[in-house]
Amino acid sequence: MGKSAWKATVLTLFPEAFPGPLGLSLAGKGLEKDIWRLETVDVRDFASGRHRSVDDTPLGGGAGMVMRPDVVDRAISATADRPGPLVYLSPRGRALTAQKARKLAAEPGLRLLCGRYEGVDQRVLDKHGVAELSIGDYVLSGGELAALVVLDAVVRLLPGVMGNAESPEEESFERGLLEYPQYTRPALWEGREVPEVLLSGHHAAIRDWRRAEAEETTRRRRPDLWARYRERQAEAPE
Repeated sequence: MGKSAWKATVLTLFPEAFPGPLGLSLAGKGLEKDIWRLETVDVRDFASGRHRSVDDTPLGGGAGMVMRPDVVDRAISATADRPGPLVYLSPRGRALTAQKARKLAAEPGLRLLCGRYEGVDQRVLDKHGVAELSIGDYVLSGGELAALVVLDAVVRLLPGVMGNAESPEEESFERGLLEYPQYTRPALWEGREVPEVLLSGHHAAIRDWRRAEAEETTRRRRPDLWARYRERQAEAPE
């Protein structure tokens, strides 16, 4: 038997947001080929009462609303048999990195909890030991857009999704550096020429040029990444 498809399960109040852009391009083709599968679970289906309320005012005061623990708990429990870790999209979470995306791609699947309003009652997160993941230091209206970002970053790494198996290795962050500049034809465009080395056919020279450009771009644009890269270089055995 072949390896089963990687499974994404998204718990959300807006299931119609999916697959969204994930139904296009490489991720969409991966869906069609059954390399990965997507299930959306409407959290509102687990609300009770005539109004199917999923939220309430924050205790202690404050603006906005908070998703109720009992409703979210039922949604999580109903999907406990889905594969992969349970992750809550939150600006409080650990940052999504290329390395984290690779770890998630190595799992059999991933369950994503999308918050809304002011977030989810902390007690249900604690009960289920939910990991929190952030896509950046800013606030969105809900977790759906963040879930799309996480899934795109992960799905493209699944075997068979990308056409060129070597492509991910050359991308930004994979070696701790930003990616080098890219060029294509025509070689001369509006008086601007591509770097001559790229036309040389000399693979070693091209590789050296790309590494130098990646290092310089990282040094100028992301001093934080550059400092970590230099530390790793200094610690690496000769």
